[in-house]
Amino acid sequence: MGLELEKTETKQVKNNQGKELAVNILKKYGIFIILILLIVLMSILTPHFLSATNLINIVRQMSIIGIIAIGVTPIIITKGIDLSSGSVIALVSVVVATFAQGDFPLVVPIFVALGVGLLAGLINGTLVAKGMLAPFIATLGMMTAARGAAMLYSDGRPIGGISESFTFIGQGIIFGIPVPVIIFGLVGLVTWVLLNKTKVGRYVYAIGGNEQAAVTAGINVSRIKLMVYAYAGLLGGIAGMILTSRIASGQPQAGIMFELDAIAAAVIGGTSLFGGIGTVGGTIIGALIIGVMNNGLDLLGVSSYWQQIVKGAIIVAAVYIDSRKNRKK
Repeated sequence: MGLELEKTETKQVKNNQGKELAVNILKKYGIFIILILLIVLMSILTPHFLSATNLINIVRQMSIIGIIAIGVTPIIITKGIDLSSGSVIALVSVVVATFAQGDFPLVVPIFVALGVGLLAGLINGTLVAKGMLAPFIATLGMMTAARGAAMLYSDGRPIGGISESFTFIGQGIIFGIPVPVIIFGLVGLVTWVLLNKTKVGRYVYAIGGNEQAAVTAGINVSRIKLMVYAYAGLLGGIAGMILTSRIASGQPQAGIMFELDAIAAAVIGGTSLFGGIGTVGGTIIGALIIGVMNNGLDLLGVSSYWQQIVKGAIIVAAVYIDSRKNRKK
């Protein structure tokens, strides 16, 4: 009898350990498993999905959103938000297009793009960190102002005449890899290092976890917030440059809804809207999930309207799961 009871208890312990292991695996690799399952599903539903050309095309298409999403991730970790990314891209696009003509060397439009994006980010950061405005209000104002500035600068019309050297940034290929994908990878790597291997990264997580405790610990919270918004603006400048180069024109209507796709990618990738939690890798996978879903549904001939509904449902589900996690803590 005692032996049977001991065997039962041992079996229960093993079952509990197995369940705990499964839960830990899902917590750590759940988003990656979802991406793999989505790829498998799409490859079954449409034979064209799994071709090398299509897979590279997915990453190339999502590189712009992915770069913006990587920029917005540290902001969300600090319990902030950035609604201005799409409009900043439009402003960068029309301004950089006037400097991407044959009269200027390639370095000029590159620095112009980075400068315009950085300036917009610094304004956002100043309003939030120094002006003590709610991030939602500050970046909503920038969203409206930047879009208006783009329309005013271009008189509401596209700006063409882009040089071939500049279009290489968005259309070129190096060793079989599209240049936007290479830039996307480099941005991801640099941001990962900043968040995981530097003091600034540790401060970002500390502020998101408990801002008051961060202040007590001597962290200059306003400076860190200014930095993360400026960095997001800088990446917005890179994204705007790539988009302008890819379509070979400056478009004042560019980037509409890009900020929501970027926020969605970050949240789907596990970045918590409650702050303190988020990874660059998760955001990249979140962007790829959106890209795989969009591409697969396009190949299946699903209406873009239905795609928006599906995307909205996924965002709501991700936020709901995030809120449930935080309630349990």
